[in-house]
Amino acid sequence: MGIICWRLWTTCFQHRNSTGLGISTSERMLGICRGRRKFLAASLTLLFVPAITWIYLFAGSFEDGKPVSLSPLESQPHSPRYTASSQRERESLEVRMREVEEENRALRKQLSLAQSRSPSHRRGNHSKTYSMEEGTGDSESLRAGIVAGNSSECGQQPAVEKCETIHVAIVCAGYNASRDVVTLVKSVLFHRRNPLHFHLIADAIAKQILATLFQTWMVPAVRIDFYDADELKSEVSWIPNKHYSGIYGLMKLVLTKTLPSNLERVIVLDTDITFATDIAELWAVFHKFKGQQVLGLVENQSDWYLGNLWKNHRPWPALGRGYNTGVILLLLDKLRKMKWEQMWRLTAERELMSMLSTSLADQDIFNAVIKQNPFLVYQLPCFWNVQLSDHTRSEQCYRDVSDLKVIHWNSPKKLRVKNKHVEFFRNLYLTFLEYDGNLLRRELFGCPSEADINSENLQKQLSELDEDDMCYEFRRERFTVHRTHLYFLHYEYEHASEDTDVTLVAQLSMDRLQMLEAICKHWEGPISLALYLSDAEAQQFLRYAQGSEVLMSRRNVGYHIVYKEGQFYPVNLLRNVAMKHISTPYMFLSDIDFLPMYGLYEYLRKSVIQLDLANTKKALIVPAFETLRYRLSFPKSKAELLSMLDMGTLFTFRYHVWTKGHAPTNFAKWRTATTPYRVEWEADFEPYVVVRQDCPEYDRRFVGFGWNKVAHIMELDAQEYEFIVLPNAYMIHMPHAPSFDITKFRSNKQYRICLKTLKEEFQQDMSRRYGFAALKYLTAENNS
Repeated sequence: MGIICWRLWTTCFQHRNSTGLGISTSERMLGICRGRRKFLAASLTLLFVPAITWIYLFAGSFEDGKPVSLSPLESQPHSPRYTASSQRERESLEVRMREVEEENRALRKQLSLAQSRSPSHRRGNHSKTYSMEEGTGDSESLRAGIVAGNSSECGQQPAVEKCETIHVAIVCAGYNASRDVVTLVKSVLFHRRNPLHFHLIADAIAKQILATLFQTWMVPAVRIDFYDADELKSEVSWIPNKHYSGIYGLMKLVLTKTLPSNLERVIVLDTDITFATDIAELWAVFHKFKGQQVLGLVENQSDWYLGNLWKNHRPWPALGRGYNTGVILLLLDKLRKMKWEQMWRLTAERELMSMLSTSLADQDIFNAVIKQNPFLVYQLPCFWNVQLSDHTRSEQCYRDVSDLKVIHWNSPKKLRVKNKHVEFFRNLYLTFLEYDGNLLRRELFGCPSEADINSENLQKQLSELDEDDMCYEFRRERFTVHRTHLYFLHYEYEHASEDTDVTLVAQLSMDRLQMLEAICKHWEGPISLALYLSDAEAQQFLRYAQGSEVLMSRRNVGYHIVYKEGQFYPVNLLRNVAMKHISTPYMFLSDIDFLPMYGLYEYLRKSVIQLDLANTKKALIVPAFETLRYRLSFPKSKAELLSMLDMGTLFTFRYHVWTKGHAPTNFAKWRTATTPYRVEWEADFEPYVVVRQDCPEYDRRFVGFGWNKVAHIMELDAQEYEFIVLPNAYMIHMPHAPSFDITKFRSNKQYRICLKTLKEEFQQDMSRRYGFAALKYLTAENNS
C-alpha cells in the first residue's frame, strides 16, 4: 500500500508541474489528481489511524510495566491498586475504541464510494449510466458557475440512470403559450437521452391543443399528464398580480398540492425556455441538495430586487439579487413535509399588506419566502437560467457557447429584447422553432416504453400491408399519423343567438396563402382551415399572418397546422381536421381556390332555416363557376354573374375539363331558378355543399389528386342525403398554377392505375356497408 500511495503522489506532482498542456487538459488532470489525493488520504487514514490507536491503547494498558486487564471479569475492585481514577480511564478507553471502530467503518464506506465514482469505474458501466458532465468536455462551465458565486464540487457529478424518468412541470394557458411550449419541448427532446414525463398545468384551450399535438406526435418514452389550471384559479385568485402572465403566473406556487402525492421531485420550467443541453444534467443536480434545501434556483440576473432600476422602485423582499423562477428544481416530498402551502400563503398575506400586488407573479412570493428561510434554496450555477430580460447581467454568466445550458426569454419583448449576443440566442431559438419535429420520434434504445395502444394498432395495420404491392405507398398514407397543431393562432368565437351559424371549411398548402385575405373579405363568418406545412413553413405562415391587417383583424378563423410527412398531399385528412374543429352546427365544405359571393354567409344562414336543415338530411349545393383571369371584377349579384357568363368572362366550373363533376347541378335551370330545387346523384358528381356538423368524414385512402370529393358525395347519397341547389348562391374558382399532385396524376401512369384500384376498393366497401342500395354506384361507374 505504501508503494501504491507513493506512486499516486508522484504522478500527481509530475502532472501539476508539467508544462505545455492546454487549459482544459491541465484542469482535467488536476481534477484526476485531486481525486487521487482523496483516494490516497483515505487509504493512509484507513491504514495508520487504527495502527496509532492500537499502539496508544496497548501502551496505555500497562501500569508500572504490567499489563492492565480491560475486561470487567478480570477487574479487581478490592485490590489496593484499584482506584476510581483507573476505573474512569478504562471506561474512556473503551468508549474511544468504539468511536475508532465507527470511524473506520465510515472511512471504508467513503473509500468504497470514491472508488465507485472513479473514471475507470464509470467507463466500465458506460452502458448503464452517464454523468452530469458527460458530453460537455470542458471545465469552462464550472468556472462560470464559480464566477457567478456557485461553488462546484471537484470531480464528476452523481450519475443519472439511463432509463430513469425525468419529470418536468409546465404551466401553460392559451394559444400563444401553447406554441411556445412546442419549441421548449423540441429543445428538450433534441438533447434528451432519458424517458420524460411532462406534467402540464393547462387551461381548456392549451389542453385541447397540446393533447392533440402529443397524441399525433407519438414520441417514444414520453408521457403527458394534464392538470386543470382553471380548477386551481381559486387557490391563487386572491393575489393581485400585475405581471403579463396573469393568474396563471402564480400557479407554480401550488404544485405541491397539484402534482401526484407520490412524485418526489420535478423540474419546473417557464414556457419561454430553450434548452441547449441534456435535461438529465439538470436532473442530476438534485443529488447535490443537502439538509433542508428543497428549491434549486438561479440568481436573478438583473438589479430588479436591489430596487435601483428607477426612482421610487420598490420591489418585494429578496435575498440579495433574489432568484429567478423560470427554472426551478422542487423537492416535492420535503416541501410537503415542511408545509410549503402554509408557508407561502402566510408570507404572501403579510407582504401584500404593504406591497398590495405582485409585479413578477410567483417569483415575488418565492423570493419573500427565501428571504425569511434562506436554508431552503440551493443556488444553481447561472448557466442553468441565462436570462435575456431587460437590464440583464447575464453576460457575466458565460464565456463561451459551450457554457450555455438554458436560455430564458423572460422579457415581454421576447426575441426583440436588446442583448449583446441576442443574435446568437435568437438563431439558437429559431433552430428549434423550425426544426422538423418528426425527426424527434426516435426510440431510446435499451429503455422500455409504456405500451401505447395507438402505436400498437398502427404497427399492426402497417404490418398487414404488402410492401411489394405497387400501390403500397398509397395504402400506407391512409394510416400515417400526421403531427397536428390545432388553433395555431388566437381564436375567438361568439355563439350566435340562433343555432344557424355556418363555418367555411377548407384546406391549403403554402402555395395558396395568398388566397386567405381575399376569402376573409368575402366571408365574414367563422372559418376553419387545415394547413399542410413543414415546421419551417409554419413559422413563415405565422409571420405572414401577423403582418396582415386583414388576418389579424379576424379572430373567428381557426388555423390548424398538419405537419408534412410522406410523399402525398393528404387532402381528405386535412378536410377532416378542419371539419372536426368547427364551433357551429353547420359547415360549408369549400376549397381554398374559391371565393364565395359577397353576402353568401348571411344567405346560407337564412337557407338553413328555410330548408329545415336541422331536422332533415340535406346537402345544400352552392353552384361553382370559374374564371381564367387573374384580375377579375367580382360579380356583386346573380344578374351580373349571368352577364359575365354570356360574355365569356366566367364559365361553369371545369366545363372544358371535367364536365361530369358539376353537370348534375343543372346550370341551365339555375339561370332562371328563384327557389331551391332538388337534383339527383350521378356518377363523378362533386359539388360544394352546406351540411350539418354530423355529416360523414372524407375517406382518407384518397390522397393527392383524384376522387377525394367524389367519394364523399357518394357517401352522402348512400346515407340518403337530399341534394338541393340554392338559386341565389354562387362561388368562383380563381386561376392558379397546377398543383404538384395533378402534375403527377397526368404524367405518372402508375399513379392513375393506383387511383383506379382505390376507387374499386372503395366501391366494394360501400357495397359491404350499404348493401343492395350501393349497387347503383357500381352500375353507374361501369356506364360512365
